[in-house]
Amino acid sequence: MGDVIQSNGRIRLFRILFIVFAWGLVACIGLQTFTAGMAVFYDAEHWRQHEIFVHIFGYVPLLMLLFAFPAQLPKRLKWMSLALFLLIYLQYFTANMPAAGAFHPVMALVLIVLALQVARSAQARFRTE
Repeated sequence: MGDVIQSNGRIRLFRILFIVFAWGLVACIGLQTFTAGMAVFYDAEHWRQHEIFVHIFGYVPLLMLLFAFPAQLPKRLKWMSLALFLLIYLQYFTANMPAAGAFHPVMALVLIVLALQVARSAQARFRTE
Protein backbone atom coordinates (compact mmCIF):
# COMPACT_ATOMS: atom_id res chain seq x y z
CA MET A 1 0.00 0.00 0.00
CA GLY A 2 2.84 2.39 0.87
CA ASP A 3 4.51 1.72 -2.50
CA VAL A 4 1.32 2.68 -4.34
CA ILE A 5 1.00 5.93 -2.40
CA GLN A 6 4.69 6.71 -2.98
CA SER A 7 4.32 5.90 -6.69
CA ASN A 8 1.22 8.12 -6.97
CA GLY A 9 3.09 10.91 -5.20
CA ARG A 10 5.97 10.62 -7.65
CA ILE A 11 3.62 10.65 -10.65
CA ARG A 12 1.85 13.69 -9.22
CA LEU A 13 5.16 15.50 -8.69
CA PHE A 14 6.24 14.93 -12.29
CA ARG A 15 2.83 16.07 -13.55
CA ILE A 16 3.13 19.26 -11.53
CA LEU A 17 6.64 19.83 -12.90
CA PHE A 18 5.38 19.25 -16.43
CA ILE A 19 2.58 21.78 -15.94
CA VAL A 20 4.95 24.36 -14.42
CA PHE A 21 7.35 24.00 -17.34
CA ALA A 22 4.49 24.07 -19.86
CA TRP A 23 3.07 27.35 -18.50
CA GLY A 24 6.63 28.67 -18.13
CA LEU A 25 7.19 27.97 -21.82
CA VAL A 26 4.02 29.90 -22.69
CA ALA A 27 5.32 32.85 -20.68
CA CYS A 28 8.75 32.63 -22.31
CA ILE A 29 7.29 32.59 -25.81
CA GLY A 30 5.22 35.65 -24.92
CA LEU A 31 8.29 37.44 -23.56
CA GLN A 32 10.29 36.41 -26.62
CA THR A 33 7.62 37.93 -28.85
CA PHE A 34 7.70 41.09 -26.74
CA THR A 35 11.47 41.46 -27.18
CA ALA A 36 11.04 41.11 -30.96
CA GLY A 37 8.37 43.80 -30.89
CA MET A 38 10.64 46.05 -28.86
CA ALA A 39 13.39 45.55 -31.44
CA VAL A 40 11.10 46.33 -34.37
CA PHE A 41 9.12 49.21 -32.91
CA TYR A 42 11.39 50.80 -30.30
CA ASP A 43 15.11 50.05 -30.46
CA ALA A 44 17.01 47.52 -32.59
CA GLU A 45 19.31 46.86 -29.63
CA HIS A 46 16.59 44.54 -28.31
CA TRP A 47 17.44 41.98 -31.01
CA ARG A 48 20.36 40.91 -28.84
CA GLN A 49 17.96 40.12 -25.96
CA HIS A 50 15.74 38.25 -28.41
CA GLU A 51 18.69 36.15 -29.58
CA ILE A 52 19.99 35.40 -26.08
CA PHE A 53 16.67 34.66 -24.40
CA VAL A 54 15.85 31.71 -26.64
CA HIS A 55 19.01 29.99 -25.39
CA ILE A 56 17.58 30.17 -21.87
CA PHE A 57 14.22 28.54 -22.59
CA GLY A 58 14.86 26.58 -25.80
CA TYR A 59 15.34 23.28 -24.00
CA VAL A 60 12.22 23.53 -21.81
CA PRO A 61 10.20 21.33 -24.22
CA LEU A 62 12.84 18.60 -23.88
CA LEU A 63 12.48 18.75 -20.10
CA MET A 64 8.74 18.54 -20.56
CA LEU A 65 9.19 15.46 -22.74
CA LEU A 66 11.44 13.84 -20.16
CA PHE A 67 8.99 14.59 -17.32
CA ALA A 68 6.04 13.31 -19.38
CA PHE A 69 7.26 9.72 -19.06
CA PRO A 70 7.43 9.40 -15.25
CA ALA A 71 4.26 11.55 -15.11
CA GLN A 72 2.57 8.86 -17.21
CA LEU A 73 1.09 11.47 -19.52
CA PRO A 74 -0.58 10.45 -22.79
CA LYS A 75 1.48 9.93 -25.92
CA ARG A 76 -0.21 12.96 -27.45
CA LEU A 77 1.40 15.30 -24.88
CA LYS A 78 4.75 13.62 -25.38
CA TRP A 79 4.59 14.12 -29.15
CA MET A 80 3.43 17.70 -28.72
CA SER A 81 6.37 18.41 -26.39
CA LEU A 82 8.74 17.03 -29.00
CA ALA A 83 7.02 19.14 -31.67
CA LEU A 84 7.54 22.25 -29.53
CA PHE A 85 11.25 21.52 -29.28
CA LEU A 86 11.55 20.90 -33.03
CA LEU A 87 9.68 24.12 -33.83
CA ILE A 88 12.01 26.11 -31.60
CA TYR A 89 14.98 24.44 -33.29
CA LEU A 90 13.55 25.28 -36.74
CA GLN A 91 13.23 28.91 -35.64
CA TYR A 92 17.04 29.14 -35.74
CA PHE A 93 16.97 28.29 -39.45
CA THR A 94 14.20 30.72 -40.32
CA ALA A 95 16.00 33.50 -38.44
CA ASN A 96 19.26 32.92 -40.30
CA MET A 97 18.08 32.13 -43.83
CA PRO A 98 16.73 35.19 -45.66
CA ALA A 99 14.44 33.15 -47.90
CA ALA A 100 12.83 31.50 -44.87
CA GLY A 101 12.65 34.61 -42.68
CA ALA A 102 8.96 35.24 -43.36
CA PHE A 103 8.16 31.90 -41.71
CA HIS A 104 9.78 33.00 -38.44
CA PRO A 105 6.81 34.99 -37.05
CA VAL A 106 4.33 32.47 -38.47
CA MET A 107 6.09 29.66 -36.64
CA ALA A 108 6.05 31.80 -33.49
CA LEU A 109 2.26 31.85 -33.76
CA VAL A 110 2.20 28.07 -34.14
CA LEU A 111 4.51 27.77 -31.13
CA ILE A 112 2.31 29.85 -28.83
CA VAL A 113 -0.87 28.03 -29.89
CA LEU A 114 0.74 24.62 -29.42
CA ALA A 115 2.32 25.61 -26.09
CA LEU A 116 -1.04 26.85 -24.83
CA GLN A 117 -2.72 23.65 -25.93
CA VAL A 118 -0.13 21.51 -24.14
CA ALA A 119 -0.34 23.54 -20.94
CA ARG A 120 -4.13 23.55 -20.90
CA SER A 121 -4.37 19.84 -21.70
CA ALA A 122 -1.90 18.88 -18.99
CA GLN A 123 -3.61 21.08 -16.42
CA ALA A 124 -7.08 19.75 -17.32
CA ARG A 125 -5.80 16.18 -17.03
CA PHE A 126 -4.27 16.97 -13.64
CA ARG A 127 -7.56 18.42 -12.34
CA THR A 128 -9.60 15.40 -13.37
CA GLU A 129 -7.36 12.85 -11.66
